[in-house]
Order: sequence, then C-alpha cells, then structure tokens
Amino acid sequence: MGFIAQFKTWFLPQLFLGYVFIISGLIVNLLQLCCCCLVWPFSKKWYRIINSKLCYSHWIQLVFLAEWWADADITLVVDNEADAKYYGTEHGIVILNHSYEIDWLMGWMLCGRCNTLGSSKIYGKKILKYFPIIGWAWAFSEVIFLERNWEKDKSAIMKAMDNLADFPLPVWLLLFCEGTRFTEAKHKASLEFARSRGLPELKYHLLPRTKGFVLSVQGFKGKFPAIYDAVVGFPRDAPAPNMVNILNGRGMKAEMYCRRIPIESVPSETEEECVQWLYELYQNKDKVTEYFKEHDHFEGHRIKLPKKYSTLIVELVWCLLLSVPLFMYLRRVVTSDSSLPALAVITFLMLASYGMRKMIGLTQIEHSSSYGKTTTATEKGDTKKEQ
Repeated sequence: MGFIAQFKTWFLPQLFLGYVFIISGLIVNLLQLCCCCLVWPFSKKWYRIINSKLCYSHWIQLVFLAEWWADADITLVVDNEADAKYYGTEHGIVILNHSYEIDWLMGWMLCGRCNTLGSSKIYGKKILKYFPIIGWAWAFSEVIFLERNWEKDKSAIMKAMDNLADFPLPVWLLLFCEGTRFTEAKHKASLEFARSRGLPELKYHLLPRTKGFVLSVQGFKGKFPAIYDAVVGFPRDAPAPNMVNILNGRGMKAEMYCRRIPIESVPSETEEECVQWLYELYQNKDKVTEYFKEHDHFEGHRIKLPKKYSTLIVELVWCLLLSVPLFMYLRRVVTSDSSLPALAVITFLMLASYGMRKMIGLTQIEHSSSYGKTTTATEKGDTKKEQ
C-alpha cells in the first residue's frame, strides 16, 4: 500500500474532512436561514437559485469524497444515445433501485455531473427535517417530507407538485419506490406478499409502493417532461460498495443504466393502469439487473461523464477557509495554561468521531429501516387499496 492510500485510512485526515463537512454544513444552514428571511419574501425565484447553490456547495463534499478521495467513478449506460442531450436540462422523476448502501451516493454523483445536485429533491421521512445540517438543508430546499400517513402525505405531495413545477432550475426528484433498502429478509416478505396477491415476483427488487408514484405521475404530467428509469450496478471485482470503503479511499467503478421515458407515455387515467405500468417497470429493472449479474456490465451505449474539477475546487476552498480558525484554536490550546481549551478539543473530537460513525452506520444495510421486513395486517389493507 502506497503512502497516499495509507494516508486516506488514517483517523486524523478523515476527522478533518468530517470537521469541514460539519462546520461548512452549519454555515450553509445559517446562510439558508438568512436567505429565507431576507430573500424569499421578495423573490422566490432568486431564493431558490441561491439556496440551490448553497446546497450544492455542501452536498458536493460527499461527491468529492467518492470521486476525488476514493477515486470512484460511474459510467452512464443508455438505450438511446440521443436522450443524453436531455440529462440535466429538464425536470424529471428519477426512479432508482435501492439495493446497495451507497446507491444514493451514485445518484448524487450523476446529479453532480449533470448539474442538478443543488436542485435535486427527494421524498423523505418527516423526522429528517429536524436533523442538523442535511436535514435542515432539505427543510430549506422544499424537499417533500412524508409521515407514512396517506391523507397527510397526499396533501404534501400535491402541494409539492405546484411548488416544483415553476422551479427556475432543472429538478430531479429522486424516488425509491421500494420504500426501503433491499435485504434478504425484506425480499422474502415481499415475495410472500406478491404470491398472496397474484402480483409480480421480483428477483432483485422489492415490490414497489404504488400510491405515491401514481399521485406523482398524475400530478406532474404536463409539468415534468420525463421519468428516468435508473439501475445502479457494481462489478463483482470491485470493493464492497459502502461508506467505510469510500472513507478509506477504496474507490469502485460503478455503472448506471438509465432509460428516459416521456411522462406522457405513462398511462395514468386510472390508478390501476398506472400501478400496472410501475410493476412492469420493475420487472424490466429485474431483467436489466439479471443481465448485469451475468455479464458484469449493463447492455447499451456507454456515455462517459467526466468528474468535474469544480467538485475538487469547492472542497479545497472549504478546507482552506475552515483550517485557519482550526489551527488558530489549536495554537491557543498548545500555548494556554488553562485546561479548558484542550478539554473542548477532546470533546469535539469525541463528538465528531461519534457523528462520523453514526452517519456511516445509517447507510449500512443491517441498520436500514425495518419498514418492509414484515407485512402487517395494516400494510396488507393499505396495499389492497392501492391495487
């Protein structure tokens, strides 16, 4: 192992990156609050543009971690090369598989390379809006927070449709229709439920949740031009796709199959035909994944989207800006006769280390949501109403 590779596994460099991510995130949150108070009342358009740039300056640090620190890469594979001209130029619903610990990071990498990272949106749990840094950033960014209470969630989604339709930048709504990350236990429960209802049995995916998708398609027709059907795959010989390997600089070369589907072609006059279309989409995802499992790559035209130097520049700027107060404080600790500055440093190191481990833990499959592991009577009733 060379020195650079070994250096990336050391605790202190990783801790410094964590320090930069946390402090820059709090600064971005503060600037977002200021913009919300000072800009939003006068110009919603300029608030959204400024807020998107602020979000980009923070979220791109995670992309930096993958692309520049770990030297990870992603190749786009498409059915139709002519569709490449639309990427990053239009509103779209991106339907991702949820099979890996870092499939969301691969989605962010694609957003970064297509200039849609700062304006990307998700459907997230409502509790996330109260989490400092990323949760607060999402709250300022008009992300759609859901409570898994259908009546309340329906109202939130319908409100989001009107808000996002006139967004001044291209919006990619990243949608995980499976509702939770794939695990063997959840897959077994999904298969059992599909058999009991006569629904498609998926080999590599969980049966998708349909209510939010149907409402989204019906509401975004005429406002969002396209749906992007995306599947992420990692070659067999690549390091395990998780945040621990990313943080330790062990990059992997992923592929993303992406198919552009005009939203007008999706049947949505009735809920039943829209649900059937979604099931067929996931059956096709299964076939695409099957091909990847057999051949170690996706079938289609390869488009190389190079990583951007702006990602590196943003990270370096944050590191330089925030290293100055850090080193000044450390100097004070060394020269001070009081033990309080040193105690503060130790406390911060412990909290930062805990925060980093907690963030990594949340991405691990064994720590993913328990939602979907079992099929309760309530869920059966809800799903029956979807069909």
